[in-house]
Amino acid sequence: MKDILVSADWLKENLDMAELIILDARLRYDPSVSDLDDLKIKGARIFDLENQFSDKNSPFPNMLPSPDQFEKSCRELGINRSSKIVVYDHFGIYISPRVWWMFKIMGHDNVSILDGGFPEWKSRGYETEKVIDMKLESGNFEANFNSEIVVDFEDIQDNLKSGKALVIDVRSSDRFNGLVPEPRKELKRGNIPNSINIPYETVLKNGKYKSLSELKRVFNDLQTEGRPLVFSCGSGVTACIVFLASELSLKNHNKVYDGSWTEYAQLAD
Repeated sequence: MKDILVSADWLKENLDMAELIILDARLRYDPSVSDLDDLKIKGARIFDLENQFSDKNSPFPNMLPSPDQFEKSCRELGINRSSKIVVYDHFGIYISPRVWWMFKIMGHDNVSILDGGFPEWKSRGYETEKVIDMKLESGNFEANFNSEIVVDFEDIQDNLKSGKALVIDVRSSDRFNGLVPEPRKELKRGNIPNSINIPYETVLKNGKYKSLSELKRVFNDLQTEGRPLVFSCGSGVTACIVFLASELSLKNHNKVYDGSWTEYAQLAD
């Protein structure tokens, strides 16, 4: 777990590490309306998921950008091929696993998550600063797309026939079972046929990932027997939380359904 998750203490001790880049992950960020008291870890760079790191041409939210777009946006943040990346978010664990997964899928393995995120950092009294525009030198990051850890709608459709992979939906049980409306207007309720439900909160405790033994217990009853696991949610963000938990505790071949329920509900008959 130490390679993927790092503690606030570790990050504090390694702030001067050569090639370290800290990313403050946000679903969306508009500097023109940013609260002047908006804080971040000192030196962190804003990773704007919705505006810079999503496919703006897709009708579905938060879809993976093209490798070229991802590469360009990373270079604008000053990220290099040799960068050691630590990503955090302001919820503890919420957006950061999605960003971690995106770097993995684009071929950059030297990336970790700050366990507990900004709340943990701030609770320890470590240095923060207001969000300001940063002048950054362009990086030389290169994207090398890895299709092995992502699936699309056609893959899900094929799996309905083959049943090779187990699809795990990490939305709340009420949403999975169609008991409450979806947050996106006019999106129908329900779930992917033959999928099972593990709400993403199941793998978290106090804004951090549970221990390795606790994570293994979450998956113990699935009887996966080495089957590939595909993680889905509303729009592909929280799916990555449980995807990462499975990476930490299982040896299965794990993937994320990028379009998740938002795409499936609109494309499936």
